[in-house]
Amino acid sequence: MQPRLKQKYQEEIKPKLMSEFGIANVMAVPGLKKIVINMGCKGAVENKALVDAAAKDLAMIAGQRPTVRLARRSIAGFKLRQGMPIGVAVTLRGAHMWEFADRLINLVLPRIRDFRGVNTRLDGRGNYTLGLAEQTVFPEIEFDKIEFAQGMDITFVTTAENDEQGQFLLTELGMPFRRPETANA
Repeated sequence: MQPRLKQKYQEEIKPKLMSEFGIANVMAVPGLKKIVINMGCKGAVENKALVDAAAKDLAMIAGQRPTVRLARRSIAGFKLRQGMPIGVAVTLRGAHMWEFADRLINLVLPRIRDFRGVNTRLDGRGNYTLGLAEQTVFPEIEFDKIEFAQGMDITFVTTAENDEQGQFLLTELGMPFRRPETANA
């Protein structure tokens, strides 16, 4: 069975993108390539159990086991040595990616308190990174069982050529971008 958001992309969004940007080739239409979720573990130098707890939480959120990220170099001021575990990350592709994007847009973001939309700034190549303050906004995480509150970065990597195409794609997928405030508000 095809994920709901992917079906919407194939049937509705792809034709809109082709007409909006004058794209003749179906293979040149911007699409979602992958979603990368990264959790840097603050305090992992002193307590190695934080990395294990973050990996467990991220596995529940993403639906697949994350990889442990190691420090690339030693930094004496942070008491960090090269090769120490400092975070976890997971890359979602295919059906897992579409299901996660659907859950994030329709379930998770509306659950955030005082949510007024996400920032509209893309990276210049059509990719978008969203930061969340803690993992408790995901319905998979039981609030009573979390060991520590941990933030995460979620990056939507697209095949768009520029920010305009990337933002149009994400807006059509349902990403709730913040509306620019009016001058008289």
